[in-house]
Amino acid sequence: MSKYDVIVLGSGPGGYVTAIRASQLGFKTAIIEKESLGGVCLNWGCIPTKALLKSAQVFEYLKHAEDYGLKVKDAEHDFDAVVKRSRGVADGMSNGVKFLMKKNKIDVIEGFGKVKPGKKVDVDGTEYSADHIIIATGARSRELPSLPQDGKKVIGYRQAMTLEKQPKKLIVVGSGAIGVEFAYFYNSMGTEVTIVEYMPKIVPVEDDEVSKQLERSFKKSGIKIMTSSEVTSVDTSGKGVKATVKTKKGEDVLEADIVLSAVGIKSNIENIGLEDVGIAVDRDKILVNDYYQTNIPGYYAIGDVTPGQALAHVASAEGILCVEKIAGHHVEALDYGNIPGCTYCSPEIASVGLTEAQAKEQGLDVKIGKFPFSASGKASAGGNKEGFVKVIFDAKYGEWLGCHMIGAGVTDMIAEAVLGRKLETTGHEVLKAVHPHPTMSEAVMEAVADAYDEVIHL
Repeated sequence: MSKYDVIVLGSGPGGYVTAIRASQLGFKTAIIEKESLGGVCLNWGCIPTKALLKSAQVFEYLKHAEDYGLKVKDAEHDFDAVVKRSRGVADGMSNGVKFLMKKNKIDVIEGFGKVKPGKKVDVDGTEYSADHIIIATGARSRELPSLPQDGKKVIGYRQAMTLEKQPKKLIVVGSGAIGVEFAYFYNSMGTEVTIVEYMPKIVPVEDDEVSKQLERSFKKSGIKIMTSSEVTSVDTSGKGVKATVKTKKGEDVLEADIVLSAVGIKSNIENIGLEDVGIAVDRDKILVNDYYQTNIPGYYAIGDVTPGQALAHVASAEGILCVEKIAGHHVEALDYGNIPGCTYCSPEIASVGLTEAQAKEQGLDVKIGKFPFSASGKASAGGNKEGFVKVIFDAKYGEWLGCHMIGAGVTDMIAEAVLGRKLETTGHEVLKAVHPHPTMSEAVMEAVADAYDEVIHL
């Protein structure tokens, strides 16, 4: 039996990052993967979707070239080539992880792993042991009883990335990050898109003003939006699919080629031996302490299988913290209140901290500032005037409670707010930190200035 210091089960952005950090700390490390190194994120999620969205963005630019004083005749898209490019990007990233495993002398064990009592893992009949076993098996597309996926007419995100033929009509059920990103992509490619959202607003976790702005932008692009609505059944017996949608006004029957179910994720915790070991689980999640230890010594869990936010960067941070704690380092528990969320449709969305509604629910006295990109020189020059930056500060102490952005490139801007909040930066300190001009990022400073009644460019 092969013996390791650390075995990681799953090689997504939680697992492979954990394995690398463990190796850096001097642990003899192995990683187990049943499919492709990099997991869903690199192969079917974060990375290839961004490649699809980039193709959509470039196509949008071509269609509006005249807005920039340019002429492009008869711009067309090749759906197959767009999908092929996306797969090529994913393959390149997966190969990059293979290189990193080799570079860091991590043993890659291919196959389906199951944890066993006595700090062991079984991989398709072969046993391995380790002092520390870290479960990072991730999640998959969640299925609703009213929306069973057949992989053809009712699909999840995975099939949505590699359709052989572009649908003429698409119904997207759910308007979280996955739903709105695919809605934007297919709409940009010329598909007629309808979003069905159970909650009263799209991107329901975002600040109300961000949700309203995205709804305006999407409707302007021709996307139909149905909020406070629920798909109660689907009929796939005909050529396409008929979806029965319950709304406030009654029932509608929508017809489309394909329904994309984007109603969240389901943790991959089945058949991996949790019951045999006695690892505690609650409602689809493995229970862990602040350092990702389960109730059974020597077994840990990180990423989407635990109760924290199901985001790639969260999984990576949890894994690093987990193995540093194992190594005896002094580590602080992760602050889940300062995790940025990013959505890569167009306009992009990025946020961190409390929304305005959450701050007021907590009874906080707040200062709120907002700066529209329509007043930004860089946004005007780039032809990207949609959206804004919104900041929320505690009126008494100047604590930066939240930051919410919607617009071009805002996912690359949110880190300023994350770092500022981590360092307990006050509004006045942000104001006195000189921001470069002309940039999209100076909108953060301008929004803070608005909160403190010092705004110049409004």
